[in-house]
Amino acid sequence: MAVFSSEITQLLLAWNGDQAAFDELVPLVQPELRRLAKTYLNHTLQTTALINEAYLRLIDAQKVKWQDGAHFYGIAAQLMRRILVDAARARNYRKRGGGDRRVSFDEALVVSDADDPDVLARDEA
Repeated sequence: MAVFSSEITQLLLAWNGDQAAFDELVPLVQPELRRLAKTYLNHTLQTTALINEAYLRLIDAQKVKWQDGAHFYGIAAQLMRRILVDAARARNYRKRGGGDRRVSFDEALVVSDADDPDVLARDEA
């Protein structure tokens, strides 16, 4: 069950540039963020990694005008979902040979682009 206390709302509003407010906010929102992360994942280590990545992205969002705890948790849930989607896309990109140069069969047989007049002579011999 999400915690939408006035204390969380006050800390969110104070957070804009106030590291102490953020440090006070983290332990209050940690349980709900963990619950949200577990809805996406089943492994504890992955849950912690997901929450940590969300924190890193939330730190960059200091200029957001937080309305209340529900607004914060909604943004945090969207961030976690985006993190997972980005990771899945990267995994599929690598799985499908992303970034590798595709070479046709004929192109793979070419040993050298230079003309070698001795090739025909060797073939005739």
